[in-house]
Parts: sequence; structure tokens; C-alpha cells
Amino acid sequence: MKAPQIIAISFCLCLTFAGCKQHQDARRPISRATGVFMKKSVARNKKLVASEEDLIKNLMKKNPKINYFASTKGYWYSYETRNETDSLTPKKGDIAFFNYELKDLDGTIIYSEVELRPQLYRVDKQEIMTGLREGIKLMRKHEKINFLFPSHIAYGYHGDNKKIGPNQPLICTITLNDFKPEAVYKKELEQNKNVLLMQDSIKKTRKASAKTRPITQDSLGQ
Repeated sequence: MKAPQIIAISFCLCLTFAGCKQHQDARRPISRATGVFMKKSVARNKKLVASEEDLIKNLMKKNPKINYFASTKGYWYSYETRNETDSLTPKKGDIAFFNYELKDLDGTIIYSEVELRPQLYRVDKQEIMTGLREGIKLMRKHEKINFLFPSHIAYGYHGDNKKIGPNQPLICTITLNDFKPEAVYKKELEQNKNVLLMQDSIKKTRKASAKTRPITQDSLGQ
């Protein structure tokens, strides 16, 4: 290979290497900016959680006669009705039947129990509010519990785009009416369906019989 060709190739390689290096160097500020943004975001979230927890703790201080329990999941709760006889609580795959009501920390109703009833929930198999999911799993049948949920386990920074605003902590009152394994629930549904079909068949038979019944003097008298 001639010297001019070698020089030209070497020159092109140098330009390519320099271009790549400049391109790589240009990415560094973006990476640094992303890291700074994430740190600021985490700091803001921690501050928000702390401020909401302070609001909840102040609410509990205003009600010293109520016995509140702290959950390891980041919320607090108190009993209105407690079942100390049963020991079973809902587990994954069970069907839970419950009612609930949502209020703000001032006690103003956001969604009433009548608006939200009835509720059927496949435990840990459906997407629902985190607080509801965790709260239901610690309840026994026929218990009624008031939960104090910070926004991060309620509806978060979006709210529900209706009545619940962004970053809004909630008082959630849940009544667990019943729960049962999904297999039992499906069997009961099938049995109820068969009963309804049988009742419908009997009604149709009676109607058909009434239409075809001959007219007699006794029937005319009736």
C-alpha cells in the first residue's frame, strides 16, 4: 500500500475515534442530571410522607380515647367492631365481601358506603387501592375498622381524577362481611344458578298449564 493511502486511512480513523469520544463525553452531563433529579425526587417524596404522617399523628393525638395500632405497612388503624372469637383472615385467592367509606382527615365524607357498595374482591388477584388490599388481609369476619392511610398507599399523587385530590391521606372505614375460598364461591354460584333455572322452569310450566286448562262451569264460576 502506498504511503499517501496509509496516511489518508490513518487520518479517517483518527477523526472517527475523536467523534466517538466527543459523543461519549457529551452524555455525561445527562447522566449527572438524571442522578440529581432522582435524588431530589426521593427527597421530596420522603418530605411528603413525613408531613402526611405528622397530620395523621396529630389526628390520633386529638382522639386519645381511641386505641390506634401502627402497621408495618405504613398506616394506622382502630377497631369499631372487633371479632375476638375467630382467628381466620382472608388469604390469597379468597373472595372477600366488604363495604367501605372514604373520608378526608377532617372527617368529611368523600365517598359514602352506599355509593361504594357492594364490594367483591379476589384477594391479591385484583388491582385495588394498596391500603384496601393490605387492610382487608388483617381483618376477621364481621369486623369494622377505621384505617388512616397516607396518600402513597391510597391514591398517590394522581388522586382518583374525581373526588380525591393528589397526595391526599384518607380515613377508610372497612366492614368485612364475609370471605370464602374461590372454589366454594363458584360452587355456590352454580347451585344458585341451577335453583333459578328450576324456579323459572316451574313458572313456565304453570303458565303453560293455565293456558291449556279446559274451561268448565267451575272455572267460569271462579
